[in-house]
Amino acid sequence: MPSDTQINASVATLSKQDYLVKILQAPIYDAAIATDLVTMPRLSATLGNQVYLKREDQQPVKSFKLRGAYNCIAQLSKSQQAAGVVAASAGNHAQGVAYAAHRLGIPAIIVMPETTPEIKVDAVKHFGKDQVTVVQHGTSFDQASERAKLICAETGMTMIPPFDHPDVIAGQGTIGKEILEHVHDLEYLFIAVGGGGLAAGISVYAKQINPNIRIIAVESEESACLQAALAQGHPVTLPSVGIFADGVAVKTIGEEPFRLCQLYVDEVVTVTNDEICTAIKDIFDDTRVIAEPAGALSIAAMRKYCAQHDLKGAKIAGILCGANINFHTLRYVSERCELGEQKEAVFAVKLKEQKGAFKAFCATLGGLNISEFNYRFATNSEAHIFVGVKLKQGRTEFTALMQRLHENAYQCFDLSDNELAKLHVRHMVGGRPQTPLNETIFSFSFPEYPGALMHFLNTLGEQWNITLFHYRNHGAAQGLVLVGFDIASGERALFNKHLEALDYSAQEHTDDPAYQFFLAADIH
Repeated sequence: MPSDTQINASVATLSKQDYLVKILQAPIYDAAIATDLVTMPRLSATLGNQVYLKREDQQPVKSFKLRGAYNCIAQLSKSQQAAGVVAASAGNHAQGVAYAAHRLGIPAIIVMPETTPEIKVDAVKHFGKDQVTVVQHGTSFDQASERAKLICAETGMTMIPPFDHPDVIAGQGTIGKEILEHVHDLEYLFIAVGGGGLAAGISVYAKQINPNIRIIAVESEESACLQAALAQGHPVTLPSVGIFADGVAVKTIGEEPFRLCQLYVDEVVTVTNDEICTAIKDIFDDTRVIAEPAGALSIAAMRKYCAQHDLKGAKIAGILCGANINFHTLRYVSERCELGEQKEAVFAVKLKEQKGAFKAFCATLGGLNISEFNYRFATNSEAHIFVGVKLKQGRTEFTALMQRLHENAYQCFDLSDNELAKLHVRHMVGGRPQTPLNETIFSFSFPEYPGALMHFLNTLGEQWNITLFHYRNHGAAQGLVLVGFDIASGERALFNKHLEALDYSAQEHTDDPAYQFFLAADIH
């Protein structure tokens, strides 16, 4: 197998015409299918545009990754195929390689982190059947990837990368070919970006067939590696990425995908988790299919882009690039989609602690439907409440409500965009410490696996008293925890040193208004 350096050197010589030939000649249909390009009648009516959706959830492995994996493996020499292939992945790439290896009848080793949910491990074994061996190693993708490289060095097997290889890119580019065969005059195409292979392959094809098409790359705000690379002029590594849209949770865009995206992508749009949740609902409403978060990115951006640019009467398309969603994640999606759709708002209010105060507050809300109400006695003179309201006219209606509340002397503030409030505090509105504390608040994320929470607590240690703790598991690969510590002012430097040694992703929230309003010992 050529080294990474050799691969990258050869990649740089590929022209757009080379890619066009590779895409047109890709033998992917020995394993993959030409998926449907369907219209979205509900969303089309909502946006005032003709909306098309490419249904990559129809692939045997429920994602587009099969195209690139199969094309890359099919291009190997007979001796390389006989020696077998290796991949490191905890997601759709693993399933694509497993299925491709099975169809070609060659051995494969898939290295997955030990933290990978059993449902994903079982899926890889199912698709690979007798051809595939699953090796679980480490607690992160990086550790699994290092193990995969070692296996390649020891056995002479070939590594199949998830995105940074011309044959993988060409395999994904066949999606663009299929889309333009059905809608040759498409005006806008929205493409999700993780490592960039999908956007690179589709855009290098589409721009040659229809130079007028506008290619819009879509990233999660929590993993915008293409946007960061474009700002610097070269791939950069993000310090951390969000875990909700795990299919695009990539810290560094691939070298070759970045080169192609620089040339053929017109702009980048980022979307929030709430906007992704709304897009999952949009897709379900029109197709009755439940997309995984990464699979709904293009629809999320479509909504945002049309609103920002007042786009009407255009032909626009997105790609449902995967539907391998953990069922328990739907709890989070359902909770957040109306916020993203601006059909719900959440906010905090101070009420006078007196008879009739709640009734008077509800009267001020007028005809708005209350979706959530968390009340907590604070002092003899006031109470603090967390309120959710349904909206029929979006933010305009909510702005009018805020004005009405202020005119009636209510002290309140909007929490609709406050992640700490939506993820943790809304489930914790329960009281304040009765005695003053030197409380400092941090959020942590850690790989989710049986016993992970206990391992986190053991690693955290007992040097500082824990004053607050909230843990939520949405069925994702990462556990999310909010923790309060009682830290004396002279011990903060020592605590910071301890925190650095833990090697967990951590962020301080002591000054967050949601914490200060509902949970802190006193309001600053």
